[in-house]
Amino acid sequence: MIDERKASLQGFADVRNLADVPGFENVTLTRTSGQHGSDATMAAAGAVLGEVCGVVFSAEGEKTLYLAGDTVWNSSVEEVLASARPEIVILNAGDAQIPGLDPIIMGKEDVKRVHDAAPFATVIASHLESVNHAVLTRAELNAFVTEHDLGDRVLVPADGETYSF
Repeated sequence: MIDERKASLQGFADVRNLADVPGFENVTLTRTSGQHGSDATMAAAGAVLGEVCGVVFSAEGEKTLYLAGDTVWNSSVEEVLASARPEIVILNAGDAQIPGLDPIIMGKEDVKRVHDAAPFATVIASHLESVNHAVLTRAELNAFVTEHDLGDRVLVPADGETYSF
């Protein structure tokens, strides 16, 4: 977790601790749990991978957005989907891996799990082709989305592509 001082030194002018200030103007930010890999991966490399979190953004009159963060599919993610019922879910879905260990972020099967668990949400798969240990390509995920008929609610943005909801 980046602390306030470190973030400020990197040029960020308005740095707030989510635990201390759970919102900004009319937007409420709710920290959620996540897990940067399976239980076995966390046992082997948890000290290196560190703690992760997601955030639910909500504001009156706006769609609720869930940014899952660097997590794999687990009961925490499932609980957020059920309780917050976000209309938009952003997943780090590049299937990033550490050799010899399980994936440390979601892959295509996890995207489908989120799709199935949140039939009310549009799912945006990000974090693809962004780091050298992310092995899932956009082409592969798009083929999976088509094969499993998920295209009505799963978006795989190209570099620079934006969405408005």
